[in-house]
Amino acid sequence: MDRLLTGQATVSNGSMTAAALAAEVGVHRMALYKRHVDLKREFEERVRKEARQIPETEKRLRDTVTKLKRTIANQKAEIEELRQLVTNLTLASAVLTEEEKSASTNPVTASDNVIPLHPPTT
Repeated sequence: MDRLLTGQATVSNGSMTAAALAAEVGVHRMALYKRHVDLKREFEERVRKEARQIPETEKRLRDTVTKLKRTIANQKAEIEELRQLVTNLTLASAVLTEEEKSASTNPVTASDNVIPLHPPTT
């Protein structure tokens, strides 16, 4: 931990990550994640305090949360647009249905210069 925090990494790339810590110690990173969670947490806390940095995992999580919030906002806007469209289409359908009903009960009379193709049936 001390080598990473002072910028004197010998084995890893020197990043402030648990994977770099595992490389410095010489263990597989999954061993650090699963068996040595306390050391991983201590390292992240020291990175936060001593190096005054946000750990890489937290940065990635924050970026993911930001992207997800943006996606949710976009989806909410799209849902609202679709609801408005459904309302408009429902109203248009009702108007057309009403016009069709009134046209069938009140047929338009032909003017004197119009010859119907089919004579009206009575």
